[in-house]
Amino acid sequence: MAPYHHLMVHFPIALWTVATLIIILRSFSDGALARNAGAVLAPLLGLGALTGAIAYAMGLLVFPFEAISMSPLGRNKIIAATWALAYWSLLAVIVWRLGEAVWRGFSRWVMLGLGLLGSGLLTVAGALGGHLTGTPSAVSRLFRLLGWEVYTTFYVPTFVLIALVVTAVVLTGIGLSARRARA
Repeated sequence: MAPYHHLMVHFPIALWTVATLIIILRSFSDGALARNAGAVLAPLLGLGALTGAIAYAMGLLVFPFEAISMSPLGRNKIIAATWALAYWSLLAVIVWRLGEAVWRGFSRWVMLGLGLLGSGLLTVAGALGGHLTGTPSAVSRLFRLLGWEVYTTFYVPTFVLIALVVTAVVLTGIGLSARRARA
């Protein structure tokens, strides 16, 4: 199953990378090209979520779960892949449900942040997958600089916890201020 998983993961990687580029373009532009690119974002994200789910299911069949879950690297990979798939799937639903509204006002900057965060999750999942196949990338050096040794640790690094709390507070504030503005 491993060769099929390795082949399949490139579909969501490509789709979500293009989605990130569209989000960046649409965040900074209201031109015709940016609007047209933004119009295909929901189907692109949906197709990415579908192919991501297929790749995820195939990935769970590469190694016996008992074996992969005994390794910190394996557990980190499963967690990163789960987060990436869930994140991009949720972003697909948001863009599909809200449509053009995600590009109005401050929402465009929230979308930019979400797109960049999603590409970061995709990078982590891909880098960990490279480690599992014996082809680690230079991204590992960045992980080490941030205090995360993928072969020996299984935890959420402190900087991630701080980022989650700050993000939760900021997003709550944005939501509350938008709610007050509508009332």
